[in-house]
Amino acid sequence: MPSTTTVIRGEDWYARDLSGQEFRNVEFLDLDLTEAFGVGAVFEDCVFRNAKLNASVHTDAAFVNCTFHRSNFFDVRFERCKLVGSRFDGCTWDIAKVEGGNWSFVGLPGADLRSATFTGVRLREADLTGVRAVGGTLRDCDLAGASLHRADLTGCDLRGSDLTGIDPATVTLDRAIITLPQAVTIVEAMGLDLRVE
Repeated sequence: MPSTTTVIRGEDWYARDLSGQEFRNVEFLDLDLTEAFGVGAVFEDCVFRNAKLNASVHTDAAFVNCTFHRSNFFDVRFERCKLVGSRFDGCTWDIAKVEGGNWSFVGLPGADLRSATFTGVRLREADLTGVRAVGGTLRDCDLAGASLHRADLTGCDLRGSDLTGIDPATVTLDRAIITLPQAVTIVEAMGLDLRVE
């Protein structure tokens, strides 16, 4: 967890424009960012405890090496954001939308992503252990090196995503939506010898 030097407690930043603002080594306690928005905000080595990011929109923002404890991302939208190295613990992701951006090395163990949509997101080396994405969307995502052990991807839309690192023996893929090339990748991961004749 990042070491912080400043504490901001109980602030109400409802509908605040965060464009161009920068915060480093700050611990935010009970921060309300409902309907906040902005372009290019930077949060680096920050800790968020019980934060509300409901219906907020973040564009080209950076939340680098941040930690989120029991924070609410209901209806949040991240567009082309950088969240490299950030970790999420006990957070809610109802109808969250993530479009593009770099989420490499992110920690989302056990996250409930059933109604979340991730499209075109770089999730290299991400910790997705035990993720529950039943009926969710992980389309066109770079999952190279991601840890998906015990992940439940039942009915998840995985079209276009890199599935080369998936171990079908440890991931639930029932009714997952994939393309033919992805099916070949999974068959090969199962150790089968696929032949057309």
